[in-house]
Amino acid sequence: MTPKKGGMKSMSYESRKEYIHRMGHRYKRASKRYKTRLIDEVCQVCGYERKYAIKLLGGKIRRSAKQRGRKSYYANPELLAALKTIWHQTGHLFGKRLQQALPIWLRDYSKHYSALSAPIRSKLLDISPATIDRLLASERSRYRRYRNSATKPGSTLKNQIPVRIDNQDIQQPGYLEADTVAHCGGSMSGNFIWSITYTDIVTG
Repeated sequence: MTPKKGGMKSMSYESRKEYIHRMGHRYKRASKRYKTRLIDEVCQVCGYERKYAIKLLGGKIRRSAKQRGRKSYYANPELLAALKTIWHQTGHLFGKRLQQALPIWLRDYSKHYSALSAPIRSKLLDISPATIDRLLASERSRYRRYRNSATKPGSTLKNQIPVRIDNQDIQQPGYLEADTVAHCGGSMSGNFIWSITYTDIVTG
């Protein structure tokens, strides 16, 4: 059963969705007599056939994503693959910085990875930082979930080493802060190099 044409053409998809959602809550709590009135109203407002409206209000039909409008301009496997590759190779930059890096990386992308069609290359050059972050959201979440941390929590060192909360009393060079760096490319598996960095508190 499909909805018939007609109804309020000015009502957007989101407005119609919200309307059906509210009516559905009322429908589930309503008496049999009042349900009939709700069904009549939905048919009049949305232009649905009666049987379709009953199933929709009863939660037996879920509107598919295809009814939400046209496909995303950037929803293309080739574009997403290239964007993810460059994101990983650039050290996981955020949208604003990755947007600036894309023109540089796209110059020789086909030589080192795979050929890109002209339309995909054009879209990548025009993409906004917000769209980049949106398209990479799931990849960034998955990467964070599987990435191992080089810093292990523990109370032993915290109890033995005093921790300073500020350095306002240090006025001359010679006092350093140190930290280790794991050159592991985002994964703690296998062999890699550790280095230690020192930063002078006064001179930086």
